[in-house]
Amino acid sequence: MLKFFKSYKPFFIILPIISGIIIAVFYKNLKVEKRLPYYQPAMVDTLLVEPSIRYVKKYHRIADFSLINQNGDTITQEFYKNKIYVADFFFTTCQDICLKMTSNMSYMQERIKNDSQVMLLSHTVTPEIDTIAQLKKYAIKNKVIDSKWNLVTGDKKQIYNLARKSYLVAKKNPSQHYDMIHTENFVLVDKERRIRGFYDGTDRNDIDQLLDDIQLLKKEE
Repeated sequence: MLKFFKSYKPFFIILPIISGIIIAVFYKNLKVEKRLPYYQPAMVDTLLVEPSIRYVKKYHRIADFSLINQNGDTITQEFYKNKIYVADFFFTTCQDICLKMTSNMSYMQERIKNDSQVMLLSHTVTPEIDTIAQLKKYAIKNKVIDSKWNLVTGDKKQIYNLARKSYLVAKKNPSQHYDMIHTENFVLVDKERRIRGFYDGTDRNDIDQLLDDIQLLKKEE
């Protein structure tokens, strides 16, 4: 018996190595890559969603839009066609969470400025104050790169509907018609105009996670 094991000693040495390689390859092939969820209105806090769509469970996409940016250019969904983008809602005179949100948008802009697949979009919730001139002043102050980041204003009803019916990130202000209370949420939108993530725009750790998730989205293409 001892002679038998001596004869096959090389085989018993190599066998565990080969087995390990086979198991590793098998595991790699079976391993499922992480995929981001597709957010639907029914998955979001009802306070942030218009009652008419609160129970929608599938097929949700960002609606068509037509707004004006800091340069007076008309920005529509075509501007973001085949792009991954991050959207938020703010106003230029905000001295609270908007300061951190804008700072973190600037941080993201620096990280994605050479990535042609990714863009940013910030909507004002006070279009009556945030004129084109005001947005331009804010853009210059915050070193906005026009080709990467649009600050947009326009019809208040349209912005309200985008916030509550498309991006699902604003609370209704009952005191005024088409008025809203924006949140700190950043919204990750894929190339098919579907919501793939919500992030705290005031939290740098969340922003880093958002940047990582953008890379995951790019791998899906």
